[in-house]
Amino acid sequence: MTPDTPARTVLALTRIALGWIFLWTFLDKAFGLGFSTPSERAWINGGSPTAGYLSGVDGPFGGLFQSLSGAAWADWLFMIGQLGLGLALILGIGLRVAALTGVPLLLLLWASSLPQENNPFMDEHLIYALLLVGLALGGAGDHLSLSGLWRRTPIVRRAPILA
Repeated sequence: MTPDTPARTVLALTRIALGWIFLWTFLDKAFGLGFSTPSERAWINGGSPTAGYLSGVDGPFGGLFQSLSGAAWADWLFMIGQLGLGLALILGIGLRVAALTGVPLLLLLWASSLPQENNPFMDEHLIYALLLVGLALGGAGDHLSLSGLWRRTPIVRRAPILA
């Protein structure tokens, strides 16, 4: 076990902060907490988490993303992704799986925002994707987390990729 260092603490806090971004997106869209999603458009009130954003996508992939707008399977995948990423990052468990699933989600979100408004190609989605990979590869789940308990579960012992 490596002793705690300021760098490990900063990485753990960064992991938790990134997790909160994903978890907050899930909570706001699911329950319409009034930040980006009003209560009448909440998922629990019959709203679609993907319809509002994807229906207005322009750019080179606009037609593709508009065709996904409001599809139940897209809503479910998006919401499961947001919840799963948020919990994995906050709890510090399953970071490899989070990176493997989160990077494609973030790349799709990046592609849906092309062309970028303030930069030719770079935006927060690409930064988050790189950060997600770095956190998973850098062992950021080993500090301020439940990873020790998680690694001892039977499912993780049988499938170590889940650690």
